Amino acid sequence: MTLPHPPLRSYGRLKSRPIKPRQAALMDTLLPSLRVPQAPFEPRALMAGAAEAWLEIGFGGGEHLAAQAARRPDVLFIGAEPFQNGVASALRHIEAAKLANVRVHDGDARELLARIPDASLERIFVLFPDPWPKARHHKRRLLQRDTAAELARVLKAGGRLRFASDWANYVDWSLEILSGAPGLTWTAEQASDWRTPPADHVTTRYEEKRLGDCEPVFLDFVKG
Repeated sequence: MTLPHPPLRSYGRLKSRPIKPRQAALMDTLLPSLRVPQAPFEPRALMAGAAEAWLEIGFGGGEHLAAQAARRPDVLFIGAEPFQNGVASALRHIEAAKLANVRVHDGDARELLARIPDASLERIFVLFPDPWPKARHHKRRLLQRDTAAELARVLKAGGRLRFASDWANYVDWSLEILSGAPGLTWTAEQASDWRTPPADHVTTRYEEKRLGDCEPVFLDFVKG
């Protein structure tokens, strides 16, 4: 299924400060072996014996991605991130932990989603994406109705999606959009369900900076 974004445009920085020499070397040596195929592919086929396939969109520096992968070596993790400094940082975490169950898409997540078959993933994480807080920039947000429909499409029945943000407007925006995506149901039953970090959440240094305008909110959805 091809997303209606011709041509795709990724907003925000793709690179900032110079990448450290060690991380730059990993971009040349390790990254090519971890990149996902450029053609349509079955996620679990990327790792022999993978019990499940999980996706993190916008993994930042890779802390959450690497920590989750270390916890579940039986799961194939795919991380998508266009910011090159973040990719370089993630490669450092992957190498340091000797993770064999991580694959990387160093580009726009919408391009990646278009190559993933229906009902292929058990979990998706979208954690603290760029909020683009000004109203005129809301069209730049990752979560739009067509993207949410794609996330729902690639999730298996019973699969879970987690969105987190510390910007109140983006939380409201995402709750409305994700609740309207085909087959997705918000699992919260009481306020603590979205105010308290889930038991399996990994807090990153970025999250600890509290750069938003509210406490972190966690929205978990399940695919019916």
